[in-house]
Amino acid sequence: MKKPLLLIGLGLLVAGLLWLLRGQDLDLSALRAHLEAVADLRAAHPLAAAALFFAAYVAVTALSLPVALWLTLAGGALFGFWQGLVLVSFASAIGATLAFLVARYLARDWVRAKLGARAAGLEAGLARDGAFYLFSLRLIPVVPFFALNLLMGLGPIRARTFYWVSQAGMLAGTAVYVNAGTQLARLDSLSGLVSGPVLASFAALAAFPWAARGAIGLWRRRRAYAGWTRPKRFDRNLVVIGAGSAGLVSAYIAAAVKARVTLVEAGEMGGDCLNYGCVPSKTLIRSAGLARQMRRAADWGLTGAAPHVPFDRVMERVHAAIATIAPHDSVARYEGLGVEVIRGRARLIDPWTVEIAGHDGGTQRLSTRAVILATGARPALPPVPGLEEVGPLTSDTLWDRLRHRPDAPARLVVLGGGPIGCELAQAFARLGSDVTQIEAADRLLGREDAEVSELVSAALREDGVTVLTGSRATACGRGDGPDGGKWIEIETAQGTRRIGFDEILVATGRAARLEGMGLEEMGIPAGQVVETNDFLETRYPNILAAGDVAGPFQFTHTASHQAWYAAVNALFGGLKRFRADYRVIPRATFTDPEIARVGLSETEAQQKGIPHEVTRYELSGLDRAVTEGAAQGFVKVLTVPGRDRILGATIAGAHAGEMIGEFVTAMKHGLGLNKILGTIHVYPTWAEANKAAAGAWRRGHVNPRALRLLERFHRWRRG
Repeated sequence: MKKPLLLIGLGLLVAGLLWLLRGQDLDLSALRAHLEAVADLRAAHPLAAAALFFAAYVAVTALSLPVALWLTLAGGALFGFWQGLVLVSFASAIGATLAFLVARYLARDWVRAKLGARAAGLEAGLARDGAFYLFSLRLIPVVPFFALNLLMGLGPIRARTFYWVSQAGMLAGTAVYVNAGTQLARLDSLSGLVSGPVLASFAALAAFPWAARGAIGLWRRRRAYAGWTRPKRFDRNLVVIGAGSAGLVSAYIAAAVKARVTLVEAGEMGGDCLNYGCVPSKTLIRSAGLARQMRRAADWGLTGAAPHVPFDRVMERVHAAIATIAPHDSVARYEGLGVEVIRGRARLIDPWTVEIAGHDGGTQRLSTRAVILATGARPALPPVPGLEEVGPLTSDTLWDRLRHRPDAPARLVVLGGGPIGCELAQAFARLGSDVTQIEAADRLLGREDAEVSELVSAALREDGVTVLTGSRATACGRGDGPDGGKWIEIETAQGTRRIGFDEILVATGRAARLEGMGLEEMGIPAGQVVETNDFLETRYPNILAAGDVAGPFQFTHTASHQAWYAAVNALFGGLKRFRADYRVIPRATFTDPEIARVGLSETEAQQKGIPHEVTRYELSGLDRAVTEGAAQGFVKVLTVPGRDRILGATIAGAHAGEMIGEFVTAMKHGLGLNKILGTIHVYPTWAEANKAAAGAWRRGHVNPRALRLLERFHRWRRG
């Protein structure tokens, strides 16, 4: 109750002071009369008069009263230019800072709650450029002094920074008005002070920091390109290297705005997602899920039957799915959209020249205003001795190497406990493989909450997967016998163990494709990924990166999201640039049950010390889950304590990847749980779980005092 009471008290104080000032004439003649009344005090007690004036000015600015201009004139008239300038300059900055602090204390949390997820982006911008904006606006007298104090108090700028930037920014305007005060006896009106030429001068002064900033940016660009000769003409507006999700979207956007764009792809159109990742793996998962349903048909009141799994036919279905979707990403489609597509390997020669070694044996060089690197990532093999000798499979190679096998591998080792490893371990187990999954960490899906890891581990074990966590692979090899059996040796807390297998699938992470593009020769920094700034620009502003090659996420939907920023900044960066927005990034793991998350997990919130409340709804209470025999799992939502603003949501259960979309929308647009609760959901559907979670939060935040009053009211109504 402290903040509301303080706000009410300040409001009453300001209202009272304004009431006292209501009959005062605020003009030059009245100001002269007031100054004559205090002239004797000023002459007799100069220090006391200065202290009293200083305190009054601080109070007036702190309370945002509309008399600061008149006090500034009075400062010049009473104390002369230099003393008046010192008094007014420091008093105005101190008073402004007090108003800033009051606004921060009373309203910042409330504004953050109202803005929701949008607050993070705004605060990031103000943290980066707030001092610059404040200084520029302080130079323009027509910008309301008090409004700027209050608005800046709602942002992240430090009070000390606010103080010194305000004092420096207001100095020029203060000097003008203090000097006018020294000439008060000869002033007939203030029109000369706020005339068009004077305001234009202030506007020009305020524009100076922006011009200086632009000049610094231009200097930095020139410095980046030092030693390179820029072409006078360009063959292309944009060259995109890589035809995966990021590259295709970038090329599409460029063609849509009628830019001349060339898309270069060394491998298959559609990139990893279409050919090796999302599409084939989800197709395999669907077949594996159906095989499990056949075995467990009794759970739905039917007679179960062990399915015969002709693995080669399953793999043909996988490739048929790829072939069906491939036209969406094909050369023909993109050429029809206006994109020039070249099949070959691209290499940067200089910041504006790309050399392409075509699949037809020819080589050509294109000059281009901008380049987008979108070469994706490939599976990374861990440094396990002997691993190469046993012919490891990866999520890229298994689709062709296992394509014509009549049966799934009898004994399969999956190395890695992340999303890819868990999805494929479960799928192969359901298709008949004896799967052993090895993970060095103490649990699977280490980026999720521990209860999520436990749920997925239990599901994998139920499907027959042997899950070995806390197990580090130390060596691989082949046996000396006639069958040349393959084995992997692992180190556990219980000691060393050797496991035989027919195939090993390595899913221990992915590394960006960086080699062969000329990055080292160009001096473009690259570690795990290409280093970019907030605008996805590399060392050279006209060379950008998007997707897995840029990080920080390795999701197809994030690559598409980044592609918009990369394409727009590449084509229009000289006019306007956009910072990539990562505030609301969803993710999903397509095990059974599925795992989907957006925003903070409970573990992350605890590790970062972020205050939060947890609301949980069990899917066992959802009618649709019961009817489908899939009532395992939960919806968990993290909110700001005492508020319905969503910090994150985790869904574990069937269709979690579909259900998370409602929370993504809510967080993106600053909608709280009350909005979800007030939205009609079709019955019976899975999405009702989101509304049920919102209802659980609402029940936990009912005011017990209000309920007691309602109980008494209804008792009175009954007589």
